[in-house]
Amino acid sequence: MDVAMSKVSSKGQVVIPMDSRQEAGFSEGEKLLVYSSKNMIILKKMESPEKEFEKLAAFGKKFARQKRIKKSEVLADD
Repeated sequence: MDVAMSKVSSKGQVVIPMDSRQEAGFSEGEKLLVYSSKNMIILKKMESPEKEFEKLAAFGKKFARQKRIKKSEVLADD
């Protein structure tokens, strides 16, 4: 993993350095998921919306199981 520097333009745009794009396999026009937390942003290649939704749903199920959240508690406001 290499470290490179970039800056934010007045329009909020950031250039991903070529070496970083090549290492990650990013292509022109490719859709990326953006995860942010406090002072960090993570970019991830988006597979397909269906696969990303399936991963998110699986994560939600696992999280709910670990926290012992019941289905009736999740759907209570519907």
